[in-house]
Amino acid sequence: MKSKFKANADEIWREYSDGVDYNESIGLYETVRKNENFFIGNQWEGVNAPDLEKPVLNVLKRCVSYFLAMIASDDIAVNIEPFEEGELERFSAGVLSGEIGRVVERAGLKEKFRDMLRNCCVDGDGCIYFYMDNDVDTGRETRGEIRAEVLDNTKVIFGNPYISQVQSQPYIIAVQRMLKADAFALAESCGCDPESLIPDMEHGRYANEELDRRNNLVTVLTRFWKEDGEVWYCKVAKGVIIKKPCRLGYSLYPIAYMSWEKIRSSYHGQAVITGLIPNQIYINRLWAMAMQYVKLCAFPTMLYDQTRVSKWTNRIGQAVGVRGNPNDAIASAFRPGDMSFQVFELVDRTVQYTKECIGASDAALGTVRPDNTSAIIAVQKANAVPLQLQRLAYFDFVESCVRIIIDMMRADYGIRTVKARPADGGEKQYLYFDFSAVVPEAIELKIDVGSSSYWSELTQIQTLDNLYRLGIISDAATYIESLPEGFVPNRETILKKLKEQNTGIDGSDPNRLA
Repeated sequence: MKSKFKANADEIWREYSDGVDYNESIGLYETVRKNENFFIGNQWEGVNAPDLEKPVLNVLKRCVSYFLAMIASDDIAVNIEPFEEGELERFSAGVLSGEIGRVVERAGLKEKFRDMLRNCCVDGDGCIYFYMDNDVDTGRETRGEIRAEVLDNTKVIFGNPYISQVQSQPYIIAVQRMLKADAFALAESCGCDPESLIPDMEHGRYANEELDRRNNLVTVLTRFWKEDGEVWYCKVAKGVIIKKPCRLGYSLYPIAYMSWEKIRSSYHGQAVITGLIPNQIYINRLWAMAMQYVKLCAFPTMLYDQTRVSKWTNRIGQAVGVRGNPNDAIASAFRPGDMSFQVFELVDRTVQYTKECIGASDAALGTVRPDNTSAIIAVQKANAVPLQLQRLAYFDFVESCVRIIIDMMRADYGIRTVKARPADGGEKQYLYFDFSAVVPEAIELKIDVGSSSYWSELTQIQTLDNLYRLGIISDAATYIESLPEGFVPNRETILKKLKEQNTGIDGSDPNRLA
C-alpha cells in the first residue's frame, strides 16, 4: 500500500524551517535557554562585573520543585471499564489493564511523566513520544514492546502552530539531533546511502549544542501524518530521504503534549519561570550590591596625619616613627554610615510577594513554625487550589498516553500470551489474546485517571470493608476476589484455600457431622 503523500526531502525541510521561524518569532529558543539557566542556578550568565559578587537566591527553583511535588506526588491509577457489560468486553478490559501496567513499568513511564512535568513547568510544554521497539525481548515467544521518549518542546513542530490539539494536526515533525555515526547507521539500516548525510549547523538553537566543536551532529526529521484515518511516517535529513513513507496502522499520533499555561492561538504554552525572571534578577542584584557595600564599608578605615607619620602599619608590635609629640592625636578610625535596613526588607518583600503571587507561600512550602497545625494545613490546601488546572491537564495528558498505548497494542501486538482471568471466571491463567481484535471505538473504553478525584483504590477497599461488615458480602472468597489487583499478595493461593475450606478437599461439606 503506497502513501498518497509524495515524500520530498526539500519540502519536508521547508516545513521544518517554517516551524522554526514560528518558534523564533515567539522567542521560544531564547526563552527556553534563559528559563533553563535560571532554574539550575546559572543566573549571572553574560554579566560583565568582575569585582561584584554574584549571589544566587534561587526562589524560582524552590517554587518549581513545590509545583512538581504537588502534581506528581500522588500515584496515578488507571481504571479501564467498557460501557458495554458483556463478558468479552470485561475480559478485554482486564487484559488491557494488565498490559498497560506492564508498559508503565517496562518503559519507565512514571519517571518520564516526572521529566515531562519538569519540562512543562520550566519550558512551557512537555511532550512524550511513543514508539514500538521490535528488538526487545519480552520474555515471551513474541518480541517487541512499547517504548517512550521525552521530547523537548523545541524539537516538536506542529503543522498548524495556531491550534494545540495534537490529533487535529495535518502533520507533526519530531526533530532528532543525532551523532554522525548514529545517523549513518540509521541510513544504512533503511537502505539509504550514509555518505549522502551531511552534518548541519543548527548550533545555538538547541540546548548545549554549542559544545559540538567538530560539527558532528545531523538533524533527522520524522514526519507523521494521517491518511484515511491511519498514521504514516517517514524520516529525512537535509536533502535526503532516509526512510520512505511507511504505514504505522495507528489511528492516533503517537505523541502526547501538555502546556503549563495555555496561550491563545498557539500550541506553545508559558512556563512558570518566564514571567518571574525580572523578579529573580532584581533579588540577585540587590543582594549583590548589599554584599559589595558590606565588603567595602563594614570595617573602619584608618586615617592618619602624613605630616607626622610618613608610613603607617597595622602590624602588631612594630614601631611607627612620628614627628612631634606622639601623645597628640595623629590617627583615627573612620566608619561610613550603616546601610539602610530597607534593602533587606525589600529583598524579603520581593521574595515573599513573588512566592505568594504564584501560590507558593511559606505555609505551602512548609517554612513556617508549626504553632497552629490545623491552620497551616488549611492554608496549604487553599494554596494548592490554583494548581488544580495543571493537575487536571496532567490527568488529561496521562489519559491521552493510555489511549495511544491501547491504539499501538491493537496495531502492533498481534496474538500474545497474557496472564488474565478468563471471561467465565476462575483463577488467572496464561492464555492467548488477539490484540488486533481490540477496537476502542467499538467497545467504548472508559479510562479514568487520578488518585482520589477520579478513581481511588482505597475508597474501593473501604466500600468492600463496609459491605463485608454489614453482611451484604458474606463470602470471604468474594471479598478477596473483589479487591483491586496487587493489594493482597499470594491472592490465588488464598482463594484456593478458602474454596477448599468451604467445600472440603473431597468435595464434602466440612461442617457436616461425620
